[in-house]
Amino acid sequence: MTHSLHRRGNHDTLADDFVILSMSAKGFNEEGSGEKLRQFLDILLDNGPDNFGDMQTGNRFVHSEDEIKMNVQDTSIIHGVFNGPAAMTRVLKELKERDLGISVVVSGIHESTERCCRDAGLKKHTVEHSMGIFGRVDRLPGDEYLELTTMCGHGMVPANLIEQVIWDIKKGKKSCEEAGRELAKPCHCGIFNPVRAAKLLQRLAPKVTFVE
Repeated sequence: MTHSLHRRGNHDTLADDFVILSMSAKGFNEEGSGEKLRQFLDILLDNGPDNFGDMQTGNRFVHSEDEIKMNVQDTSIIHGVFNGPAAMTRVLKELKERDLGISVVVSGIHESTERCCRDAGLKKHTVEHSMGIFGRVDRLPGDEYLELTTMCGHGMVPANLIEQVIWDIKKGKKSCEEAGRELAKPCHCGIFNPVRAAKLLQRLAPKVTFVE
């Protein structure tokens, strides 16, 4: 199961949202995998991710690229986010050529990830689907908020932070793009998509009213 699987939204808002991550398997190929994971990160960086990070260190909006690369370990989990299939396909092609020998997971709309794999000359090993949210769903924020909060698979982007950045947008303190990057900071591993967030905030902010 991957924490990048639960993104909410319709086809249009998810169409260009791609997450990729890589990790080694404890007790199988973990020892000495840090160098392979650094190479994986280099491949991501060469193709211009909109966000990236390592579970060990954090994401690009909190730590520098050099700091993240320097701290990659055998136990790291490297993540990247791309907007659009072209960059995702390039990454997969290079990964196929390099054959690093570590597990790679890609998340996105099924038909889109299928096309990226096919264009890169790859066959998928496994397909996973999210079954949705069960339990006291009445206590969750609204769907438009969930489109933003679920881009952090560990739930580190809370609804009250979304309220704060919407307030800042409406007050002219932040642009939607700046607000999207602000929301990306708490998502430690770096799978939050700030570009998609900016588009969602542009749609959501005019609908929210505050009592001063």
